[in-house]
Amino acid sequence: MAFTNPSNEQIKEILHQYKNVAVVGLSDNPERTSYMVSQAMQKAGYKIIPVNPNVSEVLEEKAYSSLSEVKEKVDIVNVFRRSEFLPSIAKEAVSIEAPVFWAQLGVVDEEAAAYLLENKVKTVMDRCIKVEHAKFK
Repeated sequence: MAFTNPSNEQIKEILHQYKNVAVVGLSDNPERTSYMVSQAMQKAGYKIIPVNPNVSEVLEEKAYSSLSEVKEKVDIVNVFRRSEFLPSIAKEAVSIEAPVFWAQLGVVDEEAAAYLLENKVKTVMDRCIKVEHAKFK
């Protein structure tokens, strides 16, 4: 069975309910999509938690090498990595008990989706969190 995203109403609910966003693959380069999207979400009132082993800080927030190193509660794991990395990131998201897993535009993996849904994690794939947020302000 192919993965299907939650309804628009469910996505709206996710974006209104959850505010701490761990961004896996967040670049410190302002020209990168991950930076621009995360900056917009930060300006909209979301707490951004950078997860990237190659940077120490992004958007004036301390960066972590992995999700398991993040000390605070993570509501949404927002992924800016290629699809083949989703299964391992999904396992890490489940291990930290993140209630929502979000893969950006063009990023989908059926195996990861099945694992996340089995573990009761709300899952959105192939959607831009910034675009979805703009729809439901």
